[in-house]
Amino acid sequence: MLTHISPKSQISVRQNLKWLFILRNLMMLSEVVLIVLSVHGLDIRLPEQQLWLVVLSTAAVNMYTSMRLETDDPVTELEIFSQISVDVFAIAALLYLTGGASNPITWVFLLPLIITAIMLPQAYAWYMVILTTSLYTMLIAFNIPLPSIEPHMPDPVALRSDMEHYLMMQHAHVMNDKSYFSLHMFGMWFGFVFSAGLVAFFVVELARTLRIQERSLAEARENALRDERVIALGTLAASAAHDMGTPLGTIAIVAHELEQEYPSHRYPDLYQKTLIMQQQINRCKEALSVMSASAGEMRAESGGVILLTDYIDDVIKQWRTHKPGAKLNFFIDPNVSSEVLNAKIIAERTLTHSLINILNNAAEASPPELGIEFHARWDMQTITIKIRDFGTGFPAEITEFAGKQPVVSKKRGLGVGLFLTYSTINRLGGKINLFNSDSGGACVEITLPLLNTETPND
Repeated sequence: MLTHISPKSQISVRQNLKWLFILRNLMMLSEVVLIVLSVHGLDIRLPEQQLWLVVLSTAAVNMYTSMRLETDDPVTELEIFSQISVDVFAIAALLYLTGGASNPITWVFLLPLIITAIMLPQAYAWYMVILTTSLYTMLIAFNIPLPSIEPHMPDPVALRSDMEHYLMMQHAHVMNDKSYFSLHMFGMWFGFVFSAGLVAFFVVELARTLRIQERSLAEARENALRDERVIALGTLAASAAHDMGTPLGTIAIVAHELEQEYPSHRYPDLYQKTLIMQQQINRCKEALSVMSASAGEMRAESGGVILLTDYIDDVIKQWRTHKPGAKLNFFIDPNVSSEVLNAKIIAERTLTHSLINILNNAAEASPPELGIEFHARWDMQTITIKIRDFGTGFPAEITEFAGKQPVVSKKRGLGVGLFLTYSTINRLGGKINLFNSDSGGACVEITLPLLNTETPND
């Protein structure tokens, strides 16, 4: 039932590396489309071989990243920064081959900076600012220009003798300048659309991640508060067990003396009442002994692995000692196979007491002639138990605050037992759901994980 998971920080860093892998694939796809469109669509003379070499180098890095994600080695923040830096140098190489800072898609330098600011601490973001700014500045002076779209004006002195040819070249220059301007505008438009989509995507994902983290924090705070209340109740229970031990011992001695002084053949009614009193005293002493035991001791004493069917039978037998006259309708999923019948569970005493507590509450709420229902169905991973009574149903305060704090109910006591039941089920990795049936009565549905039979038992 126990699983080994990585720390949450390590899970987040590894997830960031997966995002980098996906984004690099998208970047390579965009590079391929732009190269093909520029060379074969717009007939722009570019150093095509060098460009493909950069794309293939990026693909090789991404292949390494894919193999890296298959390993179990921890991913560090420095590794994430190194991966983003490789992408920055790849972008700089592409821009160097396509006009440098004059290229209309130089805005791509902002993307690694945005990704770094989102994924990594603030110090790495400033390092990325220095890196991208330095490379951008170098590309202003060092680059291979775009000769096929770079506007150039013919020398009018050399063409003075041929005015018609000069006018033709001037017209060609104007058309070339318009083409350059249109291409530049297209690059800026594409940059805006791509940046807007990417930023919107990251904002949505970041907001979703923040909502998940807030929900996890809220659940952690609720669990911490519940655990604090459980610890407080456990402390009070141990103190009460210590304080009530002596009075119960005295009452037990007095009850035994009454049994001796009033024999059954002379005082049959009084003798039977004395026996009932002794039975109830023994139940109280047993309950106090459990309350005074530590949680670790209880788990060690009763944490054995047994068949699920045997455990259910044992729970029902123990409950019968509490409610011998209660009517119980027992239902097992008829589709349970022979393999599923061999499912096993860890028989924790706290779990047993929780189930018995729910059965007791259901029996007290349901009319004696109708009794209660016990439904069970399971597979090799989980078991679902539904306990239903035919009473008036759960009060509103029970369904609203059950599991969060002990609920004071006018009909069902202080609600401490239900609160502890919630804590036990959640601690074991299960879920509990309280609801009122449409046909009347209250239902308690419990889902518990079963022991994985493929795991060796030490």
